[in-house]
Amino acid sequence: MSKARLAAMADDDKVRLDKWLWAARFFKTRQLAHEALELGRVLVGGERVKGSRVAKEGDALLIRIEQLEYQVTIVALATQRRPAKEAQLLYSESVEAVQAREQKQALLKAQHASYPYGDGRPTKKARREIGRFKDGW
Repeated sequence: MSKARLAAMADDDKVRLDKWLWAARFFKTRQLAHEALELGRVLVGGERVKGSRVAKEGDALLIRIEQLEYQVTIVALATQRRPAKEAQLLYSESVEAVQAREQKQALLKAQHASYPYGDGRPTKKARREIGRFKDGW
């Protein structure tokens, strides 16, 4: 995508940060983006900011979503939510940050795989045994 197309994506030079986070597809709704900013899960230059802050090209963001961290730099501004391929052009991320996040994802996936799962709903016989156990026989 050309720079002219990216520049045309932003209607004006002033874009709220919560709206940019929504347009860049970090959050599903603008309200979720706003709440993340208010709770300090998104830092701009290492500082907490409000959702009404104006996003600028070159801003360094640290975005925490659940247990993952995204360290991105704003490359272009947008006010409309576009397809994921176009949304990825709005920011850049260092290779080290991507690798660290992928390692964290692999670790979380391995931890989740080691959790014991139940066999489902107890049978009638098992429920009776549980009841007898709880009642103390």
